[in-house]
Amino acid sequence: MTATEPDAATGHVDERQARKVAEAARETQWRRPSFGKELYLGRLRLDLVSPYPRPEATAVATGEAFLSRLRDFCATIDAQRIEDEERIPDEVVRGLKDLGALGMKIPEDYGGLGLSQVYYNKALTLVGSVSPAIGALLSAHQSIGVPQPLKMFGTEEQKRAFLPRCATTDISAFLLTEPDVGSDPARLRATATPTEDGTAYLLDGVKLWTTNGVVGDLLVVMARVPKAEGHRGGVTAFVVEGDAEGITVENRNRFMGLRGLENGVTRFHRVRVPAENRIGREGEGLKIALSTLNTGRLSLPALCVGAGKWATKVSREWGRERVQWGRPVGRHEEIAKKVSFIAATTYAMEAMLDLASQLADDERNDIRIEAAIAKLWASEMAYRVADELVQIRGGRGFETAGSLAARGERGIPAEQMLRDLRINRIFEGSTEIMHLLIAREAVDAHLSVAGDIIDPESDSSAKVRAVAKAGGFYATWLPTLVVGEGQLPSSFSEFGPLARHLRFVERASRKLARSTFYAMSRWQGSLETKQAFLARVVDIGAELFATSSVVLRAHSDGQERPERAQGAYELADTFARQSRLRVDHLFTAMWDNTDNVDGKLARRVFDDHYTWLEEGTLDPSIPGPLIGPAEPGPSQREDVHRTMG
Repeated sequence: MTATEPDAATGHVDERQARKVAEAARETQWRRPSFGKELYLGRLRLDLVSPYPRPEATAVATGEAFLSRLRDFCATIDAQRIEDEERIPDEVVRGLKDLGALGMKIPEDYGGLGLSQVYYNKALTLVGSVSPAIGALLSAHQSIGVPQPLKMFGTEEQKRAFLPRCATTDISAFLLTEPDVGSDPARLRATATPTEDGTAYLLDGVKLWTTNGVVGDLLVVMARVPKAEGHRGGVTAFVVEGDAEGITVENRNRFMGLRGLENGVTRFHRVRVPAENRIGREGEGLKIALSTLNTGRLSLPALCVGAGKWATKVSREWGRERVQWGRPVGRHEEIAKKVSFIAATTYAMEAMLDLASQLADDERNDIRIEAAIAKLWASEMAYRVADELVQIRGGRGFETAGSLAARGERGIPAEQMLRDLRINRIFEGSTEIMHLLIAREAVDAHLSVAGDIIDPESDSSAKVRAVAKAGGFYATWLPTLVVGEGQLPSSFSEFGPLARHLRFVERASRKLARSTFYAMSRWQGSLETKQAFLARVVDIGAELFATSSVVLRAHSDGQERPERAQGAYELADTFARQSRLRVDHLFTAMWDNTDNVDGKLARRVFDDHYTWLEEGTLDPSIPGPLIGPAEPGPSQREDVHRTMG
C-alpha cells in the first residue's frame, strides 16, 4: 500500500496518508492575485476589488432577457405541490428544458445560453425563491455536474459530444461521496479497472447522496484506477451514461428539507466506460473535483440570497401588520433587531456573492478563497436568517404553509425555508470541512516557509535551510503588521461615512495575521490540529471579506442609483456594526475558550463515562448498522422505478 492508496481489503488509511491525498489534490500555485489570501496575510488589497466590479453591457442584456422569461415561467410553478408530492413535476422539468435553463452556464458554441456567473447566480436566486428543490436540481446539473468539469478540463471532442445534450435534454449528476468515505478522499473505494485492450474501464462501487442521480442521464463519477503497467492510477473522473448496463439506483433518499430532491444511492457493477470518457489524466480526479467547486460553490450562496430576500419581505410585512401589546410587533425592540439583522445580512450576502461572481467572470483574480468563504459564510448566515424569521412569525412560523392555507391564512412556508436551508451547511463541503480548507490556504504562507522546520520527517540540514528561509520571509513581512493605512483618519475617505468600516477591516486584518503568526510560533506543526482556533481565524476573515464587500457595494449602488444611496449606506453601516461585534467576540475567543476541556469531555463521552446520562429514554432509531448501504426492499425498488419512470 502506498502513501496515497487505501488498504484494498478494508479501505483503511492512517491520518498522515489521508492528509497526503488531500494535499496532493490541492492547487498549490497562485498564478493570479487573491483578495482573500491577502486579507489573511494582513493586507487589505482594495485595488483588487475596487471599484466594485460590474458585468459588461452585453452580459447584462443577455442575462436580463433570460431572467424575464424565467420569472414568467416560475410564476406558473406550484411550489406546494413539489413539497407535497416530494418530486418536481415532469411538466416543470420540460419547461426548464424548453427555456434553456439546463444550459445557463454552457457556452453558446455548445448549444447553451452562455450566461455570466453573475447572471447564472441571479437565475438560481430567482428559481430558489420559488422552489429550492428546483434550484438544487439546476445547480447540481451545471455547477458540479458534467458541464463544469468538461468546460474546464474536457477535450474538444468531449465538449462536442456531451455539452449540447446537457444544454437541452440531459440532466447530469456528480458522484463522489461513498457510504463510509464522507469528506475523506483517501478512502475512496469505487474502482475503474482498465480493460486488457485499453479501450475502456470497468466501474465498480457504490455512491451515496447522488443529487440528480436518480434521474440523471449523464454522470460524473470519481473512481480509483489501480496502478499497473501503463497506468499511473489514482482517483480519476469519468463521464458515464446514466442508463449504462450495470448501473442500479438502489434507493431514493429522503431528507428533512428539499423534499423534491432526486437524490439516491447508486451501485455500479462492471459498468463499461469508454476510455475516451475519462476527464483529464488518471489520478487527476480530485484536482478536477476541487477546481470545479471553486466556482461551483457559488451556487449555494445564490440560493441563500434568494431565501434572504424572501425573508426580508415576509418579516417586513409581518412586522408591520401583526399587532401585539398595542403596537406592531416590528416596533418592539427585540423583533426590530431581528428584522434589522435579516435585511442587513441579506444585503451583505448579495454583495459578497456578486463580487465573487464578477471576479470569476473577469478571470483576473484567483477566487478559490473568496468562493469558499461565500459558501461558508452565506450558508451559516442564511440559516440564522431563516431561524429568526420563524421566531418573528411565532407559532405561524412553526406551522406548515399547507396547514396555514387550510385554515384560511396566507400559506407562508417559513418552517420549510428553515428545513431547506439546513443542508447548505453540509452540501459541497460542510462548515467544518470549509473551515479546514480555507484555513489551509490562509496559513499557506507560513507552512510553505516553515515546512521543513515543523516536518518531523525532515533531516537536520533541511531544517537549517528552512530556518534561513523563514527568517527572510518574516523579517520583511512582520513589520508590515504593526502600522498600516487603517490607523490614519483620512484613509479610505472616498467612501464617506463608511470609511471607518474599511479602516477597521484593515486593522483587524493585520491583527488576524499577527495572531496567526503567534499561533504558528506557539504550536508549530500541531497548529493543523487546532481546528477550533483555525475556525475562528477563518470566520474573522469571512466577516472582514463580507464587510469589505458590503461597503464597496453600497458605495457603488449610491453612485449608480442615487435614489437608493441612503438606503444602501444604512444597510451597509448597520451590517458592518453587527459584523464588528462578531469579529471582536471571535478575537477574544481565540485565546479565551473551552477548547481543551471540550476535547477532554468529548473523549470521556466516547469512552462511555457518561452513559448514565442517557437513562430514562428510549431509542426511536430504526434497527440497522450505523454506516453502510442496505439492500433495498421491494417497496424501495418500486418507488425508485416509479420515480425514474
